Amino acid sequence: MNRLNQPFIEGKGIAKDINLKDLYRVIVKRLWIVLVLTFLTTIAGWYYSSLNKAEPLYEASTNIIIEADSEYRKTLQVIIKDTIVLEKVIADLGLEKSPSSLAGQINVYSIDDSQVVRISVTDTDSKRAVEIANTTAKVFSEKIPSILNFKDIRILSEAKENPFPINESSPNKIILLAFVFGIGLGIGLLFLIDSLDNSIKSESDIEMLLDIQVLGSVSSMNKRNISKRKNKRIESVF
Repeated sequence: MNRLNQPFIEGKGIAKDINLKDLYRVIVKRLWIVLVLTFLTTIAGWYYSSLNKAEPLYEASTNIIIEADSEYRKTLQVIIKDTIVLEKVIADLGLEKSPSSLAGQINVYSIDDSQVVRISVTDTDSKRAVEIANTTAKVFSEKIPSILNFKDIRILSEAKENPFPINESSPNKIILLAFVFGIGLGIGLLFLIDSLDNSIKSESDIEMLLDIQVLGSVSSMNKRNISKRKNKRIESVF
């Protein structure tokens, strides 16, 4: 009879008897279930993290100064991602991209509403991201005078390579979560199995079931017990 979840017998409620010995007994008895489930969930977590491993993306940024008022500066920022600029960038770098695809990699914005404009590029290659950012700034500063007759553009700082991806994720976190989940699932399953087990396991279970006091018990007879008793008799004779 399960001592962790005693049933009601003949209308008399029996309180739950939970102690550390019972918990230890339940876990040790079927510890292999916890180990197997933990192993399977950990392998599943590793496999999931391997399948969903994102391609690393690198970012490089260059800053330019556009000496113009806010409204005019916004117009110039739009031109940075225009086809007339990006086609020249693609040609100079020999990229196999369309202007619209390259525009999706570029982000242009003013820093704190100042005249400093940042051209940020995201790419799967850290060195190529630097080349695109610097070339875009250079082509833009060269093209604008002929497009809008505007020359007040200066490159403040060139882009530098950043070897660390911006979307770096740790697969170890997923594996660790899968490991912890497996342990929790295994222990929970152990107590579920034990709660469904109503077999009698000890004298106290008999006392609770029959409401009588157990005076003694007879140990189970097997080959090991018999051999131990024979050895004790022989030792006592000698």
